[in-house]
Amino acid sequence: MIFKDRADAGRTLAARLTRYADREDVLVLALPRGGVPVAYEVAKALDAPLGVFLVRKLGVPGHEELAMGAIATGGVRVVNEDLVSYLGIPDDVIDSIAAVEQRELERREQAYRDDRAPLDVKDRIVILIDDGLATGSTMRAAAASLRLQKPARIVVAVPVSSKETCEEFRSEVDEIVCAVTPEHFQGVGVWYHDFSQTSDEEVRELLKKASGQQQLSASRAP
Repeated sequence: MIFKDRADAGRTLAARLTRYADREDVLVLALPRGGVPVAYEVAKALDAPLGVFLVRKLGVPGHEELAMGAIATGGVRVVNEDLVSYLGIPDDVIDSIAAVEQRELERREQAYRDDRAPLDVKDRIVILIDDGLATGSTMRAAAASLRLQKPARIVVAVPVSSKETCEEFRSEVDEIVCAVTPEHFQGVGVWYHDFSQTSDEEVRELLKKASGQQQLSASRAP
């Protein structure tokens, strides 16, 4: 299956999550930026609040697309120790890259949330969404950070993932939902016709729309 775009992928993913629809204890959190259009469709289908959970990949110097780890909101850092050891990357280089990404994480946090307070995840079921899983390091950092905030349950949900990464997550979170796990994965973008970059403006617009829909839904509640 190849998705038309992230919205199409989100609708497909939402169909796998219907058991979480219309529940007051469910939140949907997206990993910006690419996870937001996916999560917007899921939140809309489930009638659940939508928020963002900030994570930044730590790229290998000179090969930035290769993740050696990630950082997330709450000061959590996840490092692929095997990869770092194999490549001989010193701690001070990792610290320097993490500092740069921390500044970008804080910038995005301010830009996306506007005046909205972060959603309270304590004792809630949190569905954590991205547009796909390759190595999974970014999602691992998100799940580790989220766990510190004591949600009742963490559900990681993605439209597409490598089989290996999807299986690995079964022991790391309460539930993993991978809509598609292709035999020959090759990368997340291969499974989208349109995998163009999601802009900050699109993220803000979708969060604003989701907030408005939640307010409308609340006003209609008996």
